[in-house]
Amino acid sequence: MPTAPLPELVEGALRQFFHSKAPIVEAVGGGYRGAVTALESFVLRGGKRVRPSFAWSGWLGAGGDPAGPHADAVLRACSALELVQAGALIHDDIIDASTTRRGFPTVHVDYAGLHRDNGWRGGSEEFGQAVAILLGDLALVWADDMVREAGLDHAAATRLGPVWSDMRTEVLGGQYLDIAGEVAADESVEAATRVNRFKTAAYTIERPLHLGAVLAGAGDELIDAYRRFGTDIGLAFQLRDDLLGVFGDPEVTGKPSGDDLRAGKRTVLYALALEAADADDPVAAATLREAIGTDLSDAQVQQVRGLLIEVGAVDEVEKQIADLTERAFTALDSSGATDAGAALLREAALAATRRAA
Repeated sequence: MPTAPLPELVEGALRQFFHSKAPIVEAVGGGYRGAVTALESFVLRGGKRVRPSFAWSGWLGAGGDPAGPHADAVLRACSALELVQAGALIHDDIIDASTTRRGFPTVHVDYAGLHRDNGWRGGSEEFGQAVAILLGDLALVWADDMVREAGLDHAAATRLGPVWSDMRTEVLGGQYLDIAGEVAADESVEAATRVNRFKTAAYTIERPLHLGAVLAGAGDELIDAYRRFGTDIGLAFQLRDDLLGVFGDPEVTGKPSGDDLRAGKRTVLYALALEAADADDPVAAATLREAIGTDLSDAQVQQVRGLLIEVGAVDEVEKQIADLTERAFTALDSSGATDAGAALLREAALAATRRAA
């Protein structure tokens, strides 16, 4: 294995994979090459590589040898998680009507603009969404291809298959719970936590760790500890994301501040605020319910921020992040993971739960 930082190794593996697909893309012809280039740029443009990092660290913690003969294949399989992430983000941006991602126009917005600029027939927004759906699908298809073509030995690939399948099913289920909760206006903390569990925690940390463990041939005890650690850190990761979705600096997050409020996201932060306001401040509760899912001005976003702080929801979310992280580290300490792997997982967990973007 080269000695470059893992994100660079992941990006290198992704570039090699994209290069391997060039012949079939070129054979299709037309404008397909341009569309695929847009997908490749989306995947390679930033991102924290959280999922491959946890999968790789999980593999190391389960005894994987970075200097061994299987390391390159494991790296390629871990890197495929970035394509799952890309597909999820592209589709999520359509669902949420998001206009920016990582400081750039979202894929559907970009292609709507291309349609308008060229004066093509039909609706620009419909064209942009159609292209983004196809590119999101392509990312998911290519994720499977990248795993299949990673070069894993038969035993490792066989162990990986069921976990990979479960992860894909869970993340789509979590996305469904998210949009269903929005239209049903489910305000409960329980519902918001369930969305976090399956839309984010499972495929961001729990399942990547699980994937790394099975690739190393780990036993049930380590896998169980990894999954407990991964679930708790994954939930804490999403709680931090909830806070950033309302209070984050757009220059750092790459998304407009308050987007979650405008999109009608029933986050744990919002659910906790309603729970507290319903008990002690009916006026604040009414304001929160009127604000969610509307085209808020910057001043209105600032008002909602103030209410979230005043009713204690922000402090409660910070407390939950701290409690989940502490519980996760307890599971990790008793997991039997190698010292080097456990240290990497601690570092990655703290980076995921204390981040500013």
